[in-house]
Amino acid sequence: MSNHPRCMYKNNFIDFISKDKMHVYGELSANYHGESQTTSREAWLEEIVIMQDVLSKLEDKNGQIIFEYDIPRLGKRIDVVLLYKGIIFCIEFKVRTEDKEIYAADVDQVLDYALDLKNFHKLSEEKVIVPILVAPYYEKFTSVVQGSVYHDRVVNPLLTGKNHIYDVIKGVLDRFPNEAPVDSNWVISPYAPTPTIIEAARSLYENHTVEDITKHEADGVNIDKTINCILNVIKRSKANLEKSICFVTGVPGAGKTLVGLDVAIKQTYQGQDDPVEDEGAVYLSGNGPLVAVLTEALARDNYKKAREKKVQKKFTDSKREVSKSIQMIHRYRDNMLAKIKIPVENEVLEIDPEKALKNGESGFGEVEHVAIFDEAQRSWTHKRLADYLKRGGTYGNKLKVPNFPMSEAAFLIWSLDQREDWATIVCLVGGGQEINTGEAGISEWIKAINDRFPHWQIYISPRLTDKEYAEGKIDELLVANKNVHNEEDLHLSVPVRAIRVENLYKFVQSLLNFEDNARDLYNEINKKYPIKLTRDMETARKWLREQVRGSERTGVLVTKEAARFKPLAIQILPSGDENAIHWFLDDKTDTRSSNYLEDAATEIQVQGLELDYTCLMWDADMRYDNGKWRFYSFKGNTKWVEQTGNSESNNEKRKYMLNAYRVLLTRARFGMIICVPKENPNKTLTGFWEDSTRLPEYYDSTYNYLKSLGIEEI
Repeated sequence: MSNHPRCMYKNNFIDFISKDKMHVYGELSANYHGESQTTSREAWLEEIVIMQDVLSKLEDKNGQIIFEYDIPRLGKRIDVVLLYKGIIFCIEFKVRTEDKEIYAADVDQVLDYALDLKNFHKLSEEKVIVPILVAPYYEKFTSVVQGSVYHDRVVNPLLTGKNHIYDVIKGVLDRFPNEAPVDSNWVISPYAPTPTIIEAARSLYENHTVEDITKHEADGVNIDKTINCILNVIKRSKANLEKSICFVTGVPGAGKTLVGLDVAIKQTYQGQDDPVEDEGAVYLSGNGPLVAVLTEALARDNYKKAREKKVQKKFTDSKREVSKSIQMIHRYRDNMLAKIKIPVENEVLEIDPEKALKNGESGFGEVEHVAIFDEAQRSWTHKRLADYLKRGGTYGNKLKVPNFPMSEAAFLIWSLDQREDWATIVCLVGGGQEINTGEAGISEWIKAINDRFPHWQIYISPRLTDKEYAEGKIDELLVANKNVHNEEDLHLSVPVRAIRVENLYKFVQSLLNFEDNARDLYNEINKKYPIKLTRDMETARKWLREQVRGSERTGVLVTKEAARFKPLAIQILPSGDENAIHWFLDDKTDTRSSNYLEDAATEIQVQGLELDYTCLMWDADMRYDNGKWRFYSFKGNTKWVEQTGNSESNNEKRKYMLNAYRVLLTRARFGMIICVPKENPNKTLTGFWEDSTRLPEYYDSTYNYLKSLGIEEI
């Protein structure tokens, strides 16, 4: 048998060899969903002929061949898989007419397939996996079979033309002669990938489910439960014609953004190909780089698929289509601002009937019943929003609104409250992640409901009362509110970003809070998730380049307060969405890519996104000093000035600086290196420091503290 939902053809070697090539081709075509292109048909025929010839040369023909093995959760297909002698061979054909060249991108592609199987395919995780790239007219072949430096049983990619595939396979068999058989259920193995948020968004946009693209089989991961809990709140709100707000909490990397995107898609499409009328949801974020990168990634994918289907579409059309589901919160907010009476009188917002038309049950609200606010803790305080609107804004909104009476949280609730039927707000909340002055934190949402919208139903997880959310004051804020519902499933407790370790966040918390268990946590996670320490940026770059394989991404991170990075040949990634797009999405052939390790991104640019491996450059802005952190800003391009004093603004500033390191320490999926730079020890002839901005005491204590935790120095 050939027909199988996870592949287009599967058979044992003997039957496959005995079949006429057109018979095999016919089965491939019959199992292909869609209109196969001429190039695909020609490629299949050539692959069938080549593989029949290769397998006929094998003495022992007890194996399985699989064509077009589908990796549904990542949207990828492997051309040919051989399960033979306990080894998994991933074979990718590049059939270019008379082309004798090997291209780096093709090598990366076949290696990526092997890594996908190793990291996420249960029945492959202990097996030898061999990626082979076949360029039919390539005249050489890889004769030396080498395991990777990671000792993870993934062989370094083997390159060959069609005439030497047998030689390559034989070399692998000689290198690994006594492997246990591959499980007979391999083709239906559980597959639980945890892709980057960009890959996840691509899959979600194609109407897949989070079940398909997250590590849902891991103990404690309750992403599916969280999504279902939110969808049930939405159903309840609709049935009872009431307004509701959900607070989804979770540790960094636990999948809050995935939850938000999936709820937006599920609520909008409800399993259908087209959006369900008057059931819409929108995902909103104030994180410009996140929205820009997600939108660009989805639009590129959308545009590419249209071209593959020979559909005429401009890239701008793809971008517009994507933007229906993912938007900047500022644009949503400004659209509602355009409807109000100005000036605001008696601190009460009113709709100006000359500026807005009533729209059915939407009233004067927006068309979506459901608004999902990512990083809700970053919503603006009343003061910041009022100051912004007083001067006319900076995000394209030139409308001046003097004496604006609300915080951003209160205004967003007010906006949904304008609907005449029902509405649900979903707030995705990261604990301890406010990183800009003027960010109100989650307490502002609670205060707004208590003071202005007491009829709204509130759904929280018991973890919302933890100290990292509103300094643990949620209990007292909610004590008098009778509409509070506790839902355990609204908390995501297990990181899925760092797929090799679930205790990274605990270690980061312990490191930043000087807890006694930091060393033990490091020893526990370092076995699966390497964390290294260095004082040399070139060493850090070398380590990063040695880690990545295929299309995995690296990048350098610094805080926005960092100042003395130029001596290390590091530039700060300029602000602007276009720069973030190039940094996160362009490949390693583009010098603007994060992989070049020249431009460093700050916490502002990477919050909500991630890389595979990172280098955190720890500057003198936050220094260890006898069991506490001291915080500094670089003033006048000449000196570091300590942030002292106990005013509210100074306390807030220090909190944001600590949170910046918390964010940057949790951006890597596979591992990271921390570089605490060496000082400049030189003095001038007159005895003064050559560089007084990089003295030993600015860096040594921090380095020694990190080293005392057992972090391995390289």
